Amino acid sequence: MKTPYFTVKDIIQITGITKRALHYYDRTGLLKPSKVEDNGYRYYDQEALGNLQMILLFKEMNFSLKDIAAMMLLSKEEQKDILRKHRSTLVERKQKLETTIDQLDAYVNGTDISHLDLFGDSSILSIQEQYESEAKFVYGDTEKYQEFEANVNRLSKEEQQQAYQQFSANMEQVFRKLAKHQDLPPDSGEVQALVREWKSCMEHFMVCDAEILRCIAEAYTTDHRYAGYFDQFGDGDFLRFLYQAIMVFVKGEEA
Repeated sequence: MKTPYFTVKDIIQITGITKRALHYYDRTGLLKPSKVEDNGYRYYDQEALGNLQMILLFKEMNFSLKDIAAMMLLSKEEQKDILRKHRSTLVERKQKLETTIDQLDAYVNGTDISHLDLFGDSSILSIQEQYESEAKFVYGDTEKYQEFEANVNRLSKEEQQQAYQQFSANMEQVFRKLAKHQDLPPDSGEVQALVREWKSCMEHFMVCDAEILRCIAEAYTTDHRYAGYFDQFGDGDFLRFLYQAIMVFVKGEEA
């Protein structure tokens, strides 16, 4: 039986590959034609077609063309060993992608960026750790920050994580309560009692005097990152209401 040869057009129809890609594989040596006629026409035999199908398979499995070229020189068993290892990599990538999708959904549905967990397996610090580094950079030379840092450093890493989680939960609870009282004047007794509760949450880490409270209130309104966080609690005026309530409390502390 005569060995069949396929033209470039035949290969394109059989596999779906583009002419440009086929020529590129020829030019780089990844897949050479089985023969080239004097007129420049390329022809591929069945072995070449089989090799092309393996190349397309490896490419679909997310191997680079450089890796594929090296794999094409190996035996079938050696290729399978590489594929088994590659599978583990793909599984890890799949798990990372699922986590990313979950975090994306959480953010779109209102979760604050500080509560997202996207950098667990990278050199990038978590958002919470970035906030802590930023705070140390800005306030590290102040007595209040040093007091805060000393109190935190007395805790183990696990205790710190638990403390931050509890602190975050307590703060959110207070903000939700305040949002329910947003129709009241900022200086009303109910609102001021909640501001005092808010202050008590922060004093688990350091003593908050009037100056610190004023700085925090101003940071809430000037740092645009807080806007997205506070959107989950009340309407567009909640942040302004919170600022006014804190400033009333501060004036009362200073009186």
